[in-house]
Amino acid sequence: MDNATKQTHRILDLEAGINFRELGGYETAAGKKVKYHKIIRSAGLDKLTDNDLNFLSNYGLKTDVDFRSQTEIDKSPDRIPTGTKYVSLPVFREDLTEASQIEDSVIPEIDFDPTNGYEHMLDVYKEIVTEDQSKKAYRNFFDELLGNSNDSDVLLFHCSAGKDRTGMGAVFFLYTLGVPLPTIKQDYLLTNQANKGYVANILKQVEKRDASLVESIRALMTVSENYLAVAESVIKETSGSLNNYIRNELHVSENQVSDLQKIYLQ
Repeated sequence: MDNATKQTHRILDLEAGINFRELGGYETAAGKKVKYHKIIRSAGLDKLTDNDLNFLSNYGLKTDVDFRSQTEIDKSPDRIPTGTKYVSLPVFREDLTEASQIEDSVIPEIDFDPTNGYEHMLDVYKEIVTEDQSKKAYRNFFDELLGNSNDSDVLLFHCSAGKDRTGMGAVFFLYTLGVPLPTIKQDYLLTNQANKGYVANILKQVEKRDASLVESIRALMTVSENYLAVAESVIKETSGSLNNYIRNELHVSENQVSDLQKIYLQ
């Protein structure tokens, strides 16, 4: 199977779901693979159709971890299959990524220079790895991951666009399993392929209203290696390494890492 086919298989085909992706199949440095039908990442669940809910139910979805703020949740509550456990773990008190506001109004009333989306996103990634609330959310995320131990059960984690808060959650998770960083970065950047049509549509609308904002909104609605590099740099400065950060800031023990590997690897 070539890389294009693998990536197509990784992006789940839902009617109204954006950026729904399997994390199964990634290989660790030790030669094991992440199990399929065990964990998926996505953007918002508020617009899912009944067919989408049936798809997720048949897929085995049992836990929905929502990284959005309470304001985002109130505005656009998740639609999930009956019997799915819903867990709210807000990474930020408000959606600093601005993704939810852009979805609502195309050119949003945002609390920063709207021509400076790129610099804003660099600041967001610094906050994701330094704020106490973020660390608490990701620590609790690991508790949910550890609880997803039944073979046939699937856990989904998401935010509004499924790229920043969700992206860092995937980084932390895949790293604990032993997936090499270059592979983790490929998964992170796959958002730009998964969201391509959706983002292109938003940018068309932005261009009609104010063409000067296109690049700034593009920076807010996509991911960049530079965003991840900023997070990595701050982690190195504060903790010495990603390994130390996960152990000391997210409080994931060696035993828990071992348990996660038993649950998610084959």
